[in-house]
Amino acid sequence: MATPTFDQLLEAGCHFGHLKRKWNPAMAPYIFMERNGIHIIDLYKTAAKVEEAANALRQMAKSGKKVLFVATKKQAKEAIAEKAAAIGMPYVIERWPGGMLTNFPTIRKAVKKMDTIDKMTKDGTFENLSKRERLQITRQRAKLEKTLGSIASLVRLPSALFVVDVMKEHIAVAEANRLGIPVFAMVDTNSDPSNVDYVIPANDDASKSIELILDTVCAAMAEGLEERKVEKTEEGEAEAAPAPGKRRRVRRNEAPAEAPVQEAAAETVAEA
Repeated sequence: MATPTFDQLLEAGCHFGHLKRKWNPAMAPYIFMERNGIHIIDLYKTAAKVEEAANALRQMAKSGKKVLFVATKKQAKEAIAEKAAAIGMPYVIERWPGGMLTNFPTIRKAVKKMDTIDKMTKDGTFENLSKRERLQITRQRAKLEKTLGSIASLVRLPSALFVVDVMKEHIAVAEANRLGIPVFAMVDTNSDPSNVDYVIPANDDASKSIELILDTVCAAMAEGLEERKVEKTEEGEAEAAPAPGKRRRVRRNEAPAEAPVQEAAAETVAEA
């Protein structure tokens, strides 16, 4: 796993915070200095925190756990969709559906509704409906796909959340906190890090900054998934291999099996 260097973070603009007057005092430990009215983030701390978060996410992926990526801001949408889909993780890039975590069974029902519509299309039931009914169902399916299509594989609550901009996604963070789900997040100087378990202090507005952090954590998770795959393969080979044959141990004082037969024959000859 390659951790981004100081120069890479600098080039991506991860150090640019918000205006001094918009800062959150809780972010003081991660601020290096103030220049021209703008806070500058300490990139050495950013590098350390990115490595810490990446290692934790790698272990989660290796254990087969699901991490839900959340980013509804324009700068992060495409990057999240691309990187999360590449490693088979669910993501939310449209509006966060309220109660998605705290009322998860209802969300699952909506996802199952998509499956029901798909089955209707395949078994011919859809063709027997009127034109108006087909149009209504098609629109409903498209709406569900837009909001919930990216989490169709999420059959149970995620093991963690990865959030870009905790201020914008405050509802998602609040739901995760309520359920005790760990939160990994890119946190800018205007945000409160107290509700985040793994804080990554970085510019959450620049697309280059977001992509660099996402590249790092997703690469770490890909490594974890690969390690899990290798372990499963090795376990399967070990189970398939035939067990070594057990040989009967003969004690030193134990006579061979044919000894009684030889003794009987000797007695017969002596009698004759």
